[in-house]
Amino acid sequence: MDWLKNLPVVGPWAARLMRTHAWRAFERLDEVKWTRLAAAMTFTSFVALFPLLTVAAAAGAATLSTAQQRTLQHQVAEQVPGISDQLDVEKLVANAGTVGLIAGALLLFTGLSWVDSMRGCLRAVWEMPDPDENILVTKAKDLGVLFGLGGAVLATLVISTVASGMVGRLARALGLDEGGVGGVLLGIAAFAVAVLADFLLLTYVLRMVPGAHPSKRRLVEAALIGAVGFELLKLLLSGYIQGVAAKSMYGAFGVPIALLLWINFTCKLLLYTAAWTATPKSSALTSEPLGAGAAEPAVPA
Repeated sequence: MDWLKNLPVVGPWAARLMRTHAWRAFERLDEVKWTRLAAAMTFTSFVALFPLLTVAAAAGAATLSTAQQRTLQHQVAEQVPGISDQLDVEKLVANAGTVGLIAGALLLFTGLSWVDSMRGCLRAVWEMPDPDENILVTKAKDLGVLFGLGGAVLATLVISTVASGMVGRLARALGLDEGGVGGVLLGIAAFAVAVLADFLLLTYVLRMVPGAHPSKRRLVEAALIGAVGFELLKLLLSGYIQGVAAKSMYGAFGVPIALLLWINFTCKLLLYTAAWTATPKSSALTSEPLGAGAAEPAVPA
């Protein structure tokens, strides 16, 4: 797209844009065919999503009180808009053992495939070859990553729940009006809490899943971009499901289609954040030592 640089008026702006790290990260994605990578991640993520939610709901139903179960369902609804109506918590309480066992077995199978797909796609962004190791060793590592992701997701849910509760109590103590300026401040605070939780999760995913070693600066920048983008995607999907998908010509398929779109956009966002960490500084600065802030080279897991 160098021809844009020669256009009048917009040429200098285009040239300046193409020198930015954001543009070079996009160019890296285009080189590795990111739409194909996102499609592969979308399929495995969609397949693994329902066993994952069922295991989490069954475990919560068996161990939490009624009020805590409602909180869990609310948190699931916030993280995956449009899916909470499909979860029958009362039936999960009555059949938590059986449902959890079956969903756990499915999650083990689909989850390992999901981790393998995500790791391969993120390594492709880094242009790292697949590790030459025994398949049993690879699956054992994938299992560790899967449990690590589960722990990271659980930690983010706990942080989000506790922080949201503290924000609510503080708002009531200060007497803030939910319909006025107080409501706006509460919304901003809740959004910031959710971004913090997503930020912590993304730092784990971008560092541990591909087995790469990005610089700390690039990792923090990418995780922050991804966290804000992820929350914005959730807000857009919630509005789409409530106002369009549930009433569209697709009928019963409206919500699943919306979920597929959301997962695909999320996967593309994750790939972009990976490209952000994997893209080195501009050629004029690549001679700087790593200690000066340049991205570290990829190191295979």
